[in-house]
Order: sequence, then structure tokens, then C-alpha cells
Amino acid sequence: MDTSKSEVLHDVPPYIRVYKDGTVERLVGYEVVPATLDPETGVSSKDIVIMPETGVSARLYRPKSTPTGEKLPLVVYFHGGAFCIASSQEPKYHASLNRLVAEANVVLVSVDYRLVPEHPLRAAYEDAWQAIQWVASHASGGGAEACLKEGVDFGRVFLAGDSAGATLAHHTAIRAGKKDQKLGLKLRGMIMIFPYFWGKEPIGLEVTDPFRKAMVDNWWAFVCPSDRGSDDPLINPFADGAPALEGLACNRVIVCVAEKDILRDRGRLYHEKLVKSGWQGKAEMMEIQGEDHVFHIFEPDSEKARDMVKRLATFIKRE
Repeated sequence: MDTSKSEVLHDVPPYIRVYKDGTVERLVGYEVVPATLDPETGVSSKDIVIMPETGVSARLYRPKSTPTGEKLPLVVYFHGGAFCIASSQEPKYHASLNRLVAEANVVLVSVDYRLVPEHPLRAAYEDAWQAIQWVASHASGGGAEACLKEGVDFGRVFLAGDSAGATLAHHTAIRAGKKDQKLGLKLRGMIMIFPYFWGKEPIGLEVTDPFRKAMVDNWWAFVCPSDRGSDDPLINPFADGAPALEGLACNRVIVCVAEKDILRDRGRLYHEKLVKSGWQGKAEMMEIQGEDHVFHIFEPDSEKARDMVKRLATFIKRE
């Protein structure tokens, strides 16, 4: 009798379980909803394939109404999920982005990058880079999406993401800042929502919460089993070999952290290091008291979640 299906190879609570026969069982973040017109916000969405060679898709959001000829800012968004769960079709993300699009009055592209373990890292990082290149192709008149070519101000493009998605936004902004990269658009700012950065040595809350420190260590060891561990530059922007922060290809950044989030102090450190790095931009910090990681996804109707979305919308609208 073949027992490989019942034998667990990797158990990564609360996210995912992988069996010896290769079966992947996602415990959360697997639900999907179709793209549609949202009756609450009036935001419309549709799904598009942006990289046929890999099958990577995106969900494209447009606000309720825009005066003829007006071009809107564009947000390129990367969802969270520890690189192994969730998607651009996940119901909670879909609802959250409908509200952000309505509040900020922007066009938004939510990238459905490839996940671990089916697609080992660096796949997600490459997908993020390919996505911003796909967006940039529309700035020069190429590309197939009319609403991007005709309705977007490519001088006002923002990278954004929560948790692992914020990590992808950071690496994409760093890569875009390299001298040999010419995107043909202006990355105006970056929105870092509870960023998933990490490191071997505990800091802040991690020192007094060894259980959650070990849990996050386990998550990263699963998605990136390298000899660098949690000091891999893919997850630790201050580790040896990590690119310098002054190379960020944008001039404004907002970092959001939550008081009870085990990742809180990594976000604080990112903001602190960025301000001191020599980067020629303005960095803002927003800390939500009494809340935990990505609370706005799970409690979108709470006053604090609504206030956070309003603050992010203000950040985007500011000239």
C-alpha cells in the first residue's frame, strides 16, 4: 500500500502542508472570487494574462468614473502570503483593493505571481520584475491594455504590497534603480504594508517572543532553504550582499507597521535605515496601535483599517 500521500514532508502551520508524493495542501488563502463590478465601491475589475510564457496573470482594477481625458495614477500591487499562499483572486484581497482603488481613485494592477513550493524562489521576484516591465511597455504605446495606455499617468506609478508583497515591492524598486534599467516610467513612490523582512538575530518583539520568532524562521526555511537562512538578502535587506537602500528608484516611501506584529521591528528598522542611507527621498512611518499583522485584510470594516486606507490614499494623491 502506497502511504506517501499520508506522509507529511513539510508542515508549515498555519499555511501549507506538503506530502511526500508531492501533493500540496494549502490550509488557507486558496479561495477565489471572480473579477466583477463591485456594487459597494463601483470599482470594476478583470483578469488578464501578462506573461504567457509562465502563465502569470494579474487583476486589473478601475475606479467608478473618470472624466474624459483624465489620466490616473497607477498602483502595481503584490499580495502577501509568505510566498506560498493567496493570490490576486483571494476574496479578502479583492475586497481590500476595491476599497483602496475607490478611495485613492487609481488604476491598480494586482500581480498573481508564482508561489512556493511549485515554483521555488526566485520565481516570485522575477515575476514582480516582469510585471513592472509589462506595465512599462504601455508607457511607450505598446502593450495590449487600452485602459493603461489611455487612462494612466506613467509619471505617477506606485509600487505597493503587504507582507511578502512588500518584500517584492522593495526588490523591484531596487532593481529599477540600477543604472542599466530603463523602464520608461516614473516610480513616484512605494507603499510598504507590514513588510516581511527578517533576520537570524532577534530584535525588538522577537527577543521576548521566541515562539513566533521560531515560527517565522520556519516559514522562511520552507520557502527558501538556502545556506544563508534568514540572513539571505532576499528577506533581509541589511544582510551581507544586500543592495544598498539609496538605490531605490522612487522618491517617496511609506512604511506601515502594527503594534502587535512580530514583523513590526523589521519595518521600523527598514524606515530607520532608509532615512539614514543617503537615499534622496522622503520616508514616512505609520504605526497602528493595538493591531497585528495584515489586520486590515481580516477586519476591513474596522475604523483603524478604514483610516489606514485613507492614509495610503492621501500618500498616493500627494504631489
